[in-house]
Amino acid sequence: MQAQNDTNAKNQISRRRFLGASFAGVAGTGMLALISNSVQAAENKAAPKHLRIERIERTTVKVPFREVPARSMARELPHWAYTEIVEVHLKSGHIGFGETLLYYTWNATSDEAVQNAQGKNAAMLMWDDDLGAGLQMALFDAVAKAAEVPVHALLGEKIYEQTPLSWWNIDTSVADMALECAEAYKQGYMSYKTKGRPWFDVWAQVEEASKVVPQNFKIDMDFNDTLLDAERALPILKDLAQYPQVDIFESPIFQDDIAGNKKLMAATDVNIAMHYGTPEPLIAIRENICDGFVIGHGASALMASGAVAAMADKPFWLQLVGTGITAAFSLHFGAVLSHAIWPAVNCHQLYKHNLLTEPIVVKDGFAQIPDKPGLGYELDRDLIETLRVKKPASRPEPPRLIETTWKDGRKMYFGNTGEVNFVLNPARDGNVPFFERGVDTRLVPNDGSKEWKELYQKANQGPFLVKG
Repeated sequence: MQAQNDTNAKNQISRRRFLGASFAGVAGTGMLALISNSVQAAENKAAPKHLRIERIERTTVKVPFREVPARSMARELPHWAYTEIVEVHLKSGHIGFGETLLYYTWNATSDEAVQNAQGKNAAMLMWDDDLGAGLQMALFDAVAKAAEVPVHALLGEKIYEQTPLSWWNIDTSVADMALECAEAYKQGYMSYKTKGRPWFDVWAQVEEASKVVPQNFKIDMDFNDTLLDAERALPILKDLAQYPQVDIFESPIFQDDIAGNKKLMAATDVNIAMHYGTPEPLIAIRENICDGFVIGHGASALMASGAVAAMADKPFWLQLVGTGITAAFSLHFGAVLSHAIWPAVNCHQLYKHNLLTEPIVVKDGFAQIPDKPGLGYELDRDLIETLRVKKPASRPEPPRLIETTWKDGRKMYFGNTGEVNFVLNPARDGNVPFFERGVDTRLVPNDGSKEWKELYQKANQGPFLVKG
């Protein structure tokens, strides 16, 4: 991991003082100063009248997945293919761009937000998280270009020249996980994050993946609570921890299970990561139930959360999800946040195209932080035109029938119910057989047969088990 800059120490306070302070007060006061300073920095270079928003354009595109991740994304997250490009035109002539991954983001840009932003000073608006991902990102890019500075100059002091990035995949087959780990390493990544699920053999996944990467390549596994409790989780976590590549377990059990998570912390040397905010950060830090955090959201909340993590001396990874556009935005936060030292998860490796005119290059696990004005990258507008589609009226839900099989002949079927987590939620509720060796899962192709339709209609009402 990247060594921390010695100057970070002056920005940290003692744990005792931290725990006695109000999170809202400490973070909020800092944010007010940061916002004021960034607005002033922008207006020092560009007159306020030149920062006025003349128009905002939005374009929906459907970005194809690469072949290997496409197999798994088609099973559970086909809607991740849709992203909305937002372009902000300033009176100065500068154009900023951003994106909203339409069906997976902390906040999508609404028609109302666009209408309210028209004619306003972009620098005065850009810290408003209610604007949604795409518009906020585009405002930062536009203002930074007008001010002739990189986005990170609007966020704070640059303390890192490069930041770590992780490769991401949703839960996938044993063979495909090994293929993706090998591809990640080939492209300069030293970290891979995936999902641990009871419908795949997690032991075989880690064993096969560890054969294709060196020992200093790290594998992070997100269980999304599916290990349920400490008693059932510990034997599995201890098995996986024997592989030197295994570095982080994210949310193995429910994050608000204080006693259970304390047991996990005491029983394994592998880092435990939790999504910031559940339980309350004060409780998570005071009770020491995790080694670090997963932090995302809009610019204001992200910077405030990062400040709290720094005060508590907890590392975290940035989780801002989208194509290369969002990944480029994330790099700038990695430049200024002292504890963003776990590899960032942006998921842009899923796609055939990053929507930028050049790739984000990763070497030895790190990407260089741009110093050019704005995001430091340019939008591939020709490609955007090629991929343009009509914005769906709602999240696309193509019929999917999923089959999970066990070595003893049991089969379980899942049909999409209209919920994003139609497979995950039953597992969290304990309604899916617990983790076993030899289990596998596939998307059953719709062959138009009566049998497929009957299985899908039944599975659409809820997962059901067929005994072997």
